[in-house]
Amino acid sequence: MSLLIFPRIRPIPLSLPSLQKRRRFFVPAAAVAAERGAAVVWFKQDLRIDDHPGLVAASRHRTVVPVYVFDRRILPCFQDEMIELVLSALEDLQKSLRDQGSDLLIRFGSVEDVLLELVNKAKATHIYAEEEVEYNILRAIDAVGESLSSMPFSWGTPQLVSWQTPFYDIKNLAELPTSYREFRKLRIPVTTPIASPVLPSFDIELDRDGDFPTINDIKRYLNGNPHKLDESWMSIKEMSAKAILRRDHINQDELSGDIIDGSGKIYSDNNESSQPIKSYPGKQEEKSAFLSREGILVKGGADNVFNALAAYLRDLEGTGRGDWQEVHEKLRMAETREGASFGALFGAAIGLGIISRRRVYFEAIKYERERNAGFLSPFGYSAATVAAAIDTVCSKEWYWLLASKSLKSNEVRHPVRIWRWNGYLIQYTVVGNEGPGVLLVHGFGAFLEHYRDNISDIADGGNRVWAITLLGFGKSEKPNIVYSELVWAELLRDFIIDVVGEPVHLVGNSIGGFFVAGVSGLWPALAKSVVLINTAGSVIPGYSSVQLTEAGQTSGSAWLGARLLLVYLRLSAKNILANCYPTDKGRVDSWLISEIIRASYDPGVLIVLESVFNFNLSIPLNYLFDAFGGRILVIQGTRDPLSNSKVRLSMLKEHCNGVVIKELNAGHCPHDELPEKVNSIIGEWMRVTESSLSRVASFRGSG
Repeated sequence: MSLLIFPRIRPIPLSLPSLQKRRRFFVPAAAVAAERGAAVVWFKQDLRIDDHPGLVAASRHRTVVPVYVFDRRILPCFQDEMIELVLSALEDLQKSLRDQGSDLLIRFGSVEDVLLELVNKAKATHIYAEEEVEYNILRAIDAVGESLSSMPFSWGTPQLVSWQTPFYDIKNLAELPTSYREFRKLRIPVTTPIASPVLPSFDIELDRDGDFPTINDIKRYLNGNPHKLDESWMSIKEMSAKAILRRDHINQDELSGDIIDGSGKIYSDNNESSQPIKSYPGKQEEKSAFLSREGILVKGGADNVFNALAAYLRDLEGTGRGDWQEVHEKLRMAETREGASFGALFGAAIGLGIISRRRVYFEAIKYERERNAGFLSPFGYSAATVAAAIDTVCSKEWYWLLASKSLKSNEVRHPVRIWRWNGYLIQYTVVGNEGPGVLLVHGFGAFLEHYRDNISDIADGGNRVWAITLLGFGKSEKPNIVYSELVWAELLRDFIIDVVGEPVHLVGNSIGGFFVAGVSGLWPALAKSVVLINTAGSVIPGYSSVQLTEAGQTSGSAWLGARLLLVYLRLSAKNILANCYPTDKGRVDSWLISEIIRASYDPGVLIVLESVFNFNLSIPLNYLFDAFGGRILVIQGTRDPLSNSKVRLSMLKEHCNGVVIKELNAGHCPHDELPEKVNSIIGEWMRVTESSLSRVASFRGSG
């Protein structure tokens, strides 16, 4: 008989001086269960009743008030397809709750105002909210806590209770190793999912806010945001890199066919899927498991997701069911590389909590046992779909743990925040409260902390500094997708729009330099200026048409090369780094080496390394400079072992008019090798650029 591991339930303190220093304490589940007052369950990204520990704990109260709040602080980054997915999930959740005699209230507005109103009407003693790591949602949770603490309640201050769905039975997150290699050695068991609870009848009178909302209702609400960015600014997100390059005839011959991005969205040359849409015997359109015939996102609704998961796992089995045949067809469309289809089809549903990660794991293991007479082989799984499902949820859980640990760590150099991009967790930091914004982008294999001695110094010069760890690097998520320079450029585009919210000075080292050059050239409105530090990329004299080949299936040579490269990097990290720091090898300290080696053991790192062999940085730097048309500074370490600095500088001077060049006696990473000099150069560059931009703005205003 298996032991039930009860969900982690803990109160959230109502006085939180900062997100980085919050302290939370576990309380016994029985202590919460003994409360007989009303409870409010705040649904966010946990849109299910199955395997929902918060709902289980709340079910012991005499009254349960489930609510979902459309709050502009949480929703502004959602595209139409994601809004449709949320609505389909909410509709199914509401039906499931009503089948139990309960209900789901759907509200619009600031979540603290909505919850305070419900608490007062229901005289609630507890609010249950799933623990989060995303910065915007953490701010909303803090706002709820502050609202509750500032109001008197005759029945006592309601307790804001945080809960988790623990994938692993982890006793103390603080003691969890940050190395995935060391973590796996612990062999921590996966916990068992819990069944949906029986809820008390919804017996209090509360307004239902009319009919179930439509996508147009949501869009009207979001468009009414007084802090909403200008339409022309927001429309930049709708301009894909591929579409811009096609418009400019840069890659009209080579960049064709469908591309499936990390969120499951399909882009094609005519904005319609070029894949033939098949009809399946016995399947009516309204019973499709997907949001649209062209797309590959499994739509909301627990029953639908469970059915699609069963079909996905059983891909090797023949079936006469039309709905399962459809899932198998979409699987093949989305399998851009081995195992990538699971995240593409189910990633959004998992991200919204329509199904829990450990439920996916449980269902995959159950099917594996069915295939093998109850036996699990120590040598791997018997079906590729089982491996894809388990690898995906285990990877997602690891990066959630890393994010949670980073938020609570007192050892980080700069306060960490989490941003979710296309369903993936991205770590970043921001330092400084006023002044122009600057975004620092690291090179291949690095992370935001590679700017360890630049961030605060540049901020102290009267600037606001953002630094990001790109998808696939550091402690940011490393999903099973096809990586390309365009993927990273679009990530930076969205970060500037969704997080920074205004044009910035872009600074990039190595391949990060190529990425920021791409952002400035493809979406010039996002950049005030560009600073390239030993940038990747090339200058092509007299370019006219450039062939850009889209990354596709991983070749055998890339598969083998990535594994050999990984072994070499782990064995030679210190020597490789020392060669890149010829002027001050002392900067290659144990911290830098250990962080790079730590990341090399993360799940998904081999997929990122395979992209090295598919990189085709064929968009010329001079094309991107011309398209940007703004101020560009090149900082070049002249002792760079990875490139011929003399030839590079000669090409830049000859073919890139107006580019300012600063040469330093340094290697590939001058910003970290000689941080004081680089900080001084960047600070002066920003002061001159801001002064120039101010004069231009004044001139235009007077005209």
